[in-house]
Amino acid sequence: MAGATAVALAGLVAGCGARAAPDQPGAASVVRVVDGDTVEVVVAGQHETVRLLGIDTPETLAPGRPVECFGPEATAFLQELLPEGTAVELARDTEARDRFGRLLAYVTRADDQLFVNAAVAAGGYADVLVLAPNTARAGELVAAVADAKARGAGRWSACPAGP
Repeated sequence: MAGATAVALAGLVAGCGARAAPDQPGAASVVRVVDGDTVEVVVAGQHETVRLLGIDTPETLAPGRPVECFGPEATAFLQELLPEGTAVELARDTEARDRFGRLLAYVTRADDQLFVNAAVAAGGYADVLVLAPNTARAGELVAAVADAKARGAGRWSACPAGP
């Protein structure tokens, strides 16, 4: 039995390359918030950048682009939710990483099980960004954004309508 487990584990590591362990879901600790939908964490002993799945907050750091309406507020809100050292659980969907090499994850705060992606959306800080095949929690996020829009929460009342 131990031999079969070792072979299976070796196959998993070989198939995923050097980044195999962090591609798996699990416990992590927040290092810092990058912007409203991106955090840096330590997971499986490695420093990783995590892109929150299913949401998109206004840009604050895009090279050559101005800071977008409600971007700084979205970043500040995520900083309140996830201060340095916060224990979180990362859950993958279908794809482990985006084209920039960031981990793609649904983030849950460990101490109270707050689904962070949905909290950002419900607060009016994000729009929905569901990209197939990563759709496991799309319904929840679509509903959170729809509710925020209906209430005029956050960016939905503070920012002019875009194109």
